[in-house]
Amino acid sequence: MPIRTNRGRAAVYRRLWGWPLRSPRHLGAAIVGFAAAVIAISVLLDNAVGARGGGAGPATTTASTTVASGPGNQVGVLPTVTSTPLPTKAPSPTPAGTSAPVDPNALLVADMWVDAFGDFEPGRTTKEKWLEELRPYTSNELFPRLESIDPVNVPVVIDQPVKAVRSFTDSVEFEAPLEDGKLVVTVAKLPEGWRVHEYDKVG
Repeated sequence: MPIRTNRGRAAVYRRLWGWPLRSPRHLGAAIVGFAAAVIAISVLLDNAVGARGGGAGPATTTASTTVASGPGNQVGVLPTVTSTPLPTKAPSPTPAGTSAPVDPNALLVADMWVDAFGDFEPGRTTKEKWLEELRPYTSNELFPRLESIDPVNVPVVIDQPVKAVRSFTDSVEFEAPLEDGKLVVTVAKLPEGWRVHEYDKVG
């Protein structure tokens, strides 16, 4: 018969709650049923949480894979490095080039350099002054060599015009007489113009 009053519902509730206490068998069955319900709820919650976490895993992996495989990030491919060549010093004159007439500018540079080279008087001329007169006619590669020598030991140059010995398109070799031999001067055609690139004392 359907329950129609609150008092009737209370009676039914009292009978339900009192059922486990009616006998030890009822109490054991109630405990087993309660434990089974708790276990079932725990299993259902674990499955729901695991399914939710597992669904997020592939999405994360896909995102990371997409980033890694984007343009310019290929695995195992080294990036292309564009190197800038280092500046090189002026090339030395070739020992054997194409023969050519003596360039007047090369002759002028050799003559001026030899005059400045032999124009040192101890006690009257300083080394700085001597180097200053040589700098405009000397290549950047040869000038440090001049800075390292003592001009007192420079041989005496006889006051005569220099003489061309060998002439090429990019270099000319001159000779100047000394008191005890001769001075061989090589003038090279460099980007900045004709400059004395080498010298040596012979004899």
